[in-house]
Amino acid sequence: MIKKWTKLGQIYEPDPVGRHPKLLTHAANPLAIHQEADIFRIFYSGRDERNRSSVGAVDIDIVQRKIVRDYYNPFFEHGPENSFFADGVSIGNSYKANGVQYILFMGWQASQNAHWRGDVGRLIVTLDHRLKLDSQQVFLGIDSVDPISLSYPWVRSASLDKYEMWYGSTLTWDAGNDEMLHVINYATSRDGRKWDRHGLAVPFQIGVAQAFSRPSVVTGTRDSLEMWFSYRSGTGEKYRIGYARSVNGITWELELENAGIDVSCDGWDSEMIEYPFVFDHGDKRYLLYNGNGYGKTGFGLAVQE
Repeated sequence: MIKKWTKLGQIYEPDPVGRHPKLLTHAANPLAIHQEADIFRIFYSGRDERNRSSVGAVDIDIVQRKIVRDYYNPFFEHGPENSFFADGVSIGNSYKANGVQYILFMGWQASQNAHWRGDVGRLIVTLDHRLKLDSQQVFLGIDSVDPISLSYPWVRSASLDKYEMWYGSTLTWDAGNDEMLHVINYATSRDGRKWDRHGLAVPFQIGVAQAFSRPSVVTGTRDSLEMWFSYRSGTGEKYRIGYARSVNGITWELELENAGIDVSCDGWDSEMIEYPFVFDHGDKRYLLYNGNGYGKTGFGLAVQE
């Protein structure tokens, strides 16, 4: 049975007037961290005039869908030249390990002489919900399993001594149809810091779903796991939000038709929908997502029926 999402509308679009130059446009990759009552701090990736992304935030009452406070200065900026996040910071999700809350992010490097690539970094969320870099070193970088580029990780605590991660990995920049093959891989850890990589988790289909991005994993019915993600088919379509299901988190069934959400007929999310973030609050399940322009039109909210 398809669980449909009811769109509640575009709830945030950054106003460039008076903003820090690192947050002039975009509010991509929204990530919600609970503050109090119905208020969540929504971290997002904004861009400067050179398209380098840094982390901004806005506090929103999710139930009333009202902005409580908009922060015009970045919470964390992209790194200096030659750092692994010199050209941007795109956030994944947040998790706790050993009493510390973290946010994982994709650090961008855009070399003039080579294709862009990404590595995974980690931020510490302080007690007052500010952000600081955990290490100048890459948290998860390329290796024999992930030889080209990494993207948006999602981590969940499966038990006291087991963490699971689903993340994007590039297998080739061109799968034969001018579209990259960027898949969702799986890794596990005992401490949330050192990871064992296990390779492909979600199956792909060339020409149907081959450019995956930003998995969002939650517990479904009967302890199954549900995943929403953005994807491209490779046939010229812009991003859509897809769905997969698993009983163990290791092997997944691709069920694109069961995402329960699609582009609108017109408006801010009529061309594309992408970068989902699924979370629960009260007795409801919510979805934050971006629309047209990879977050240039801000983000919207949906609730599951």
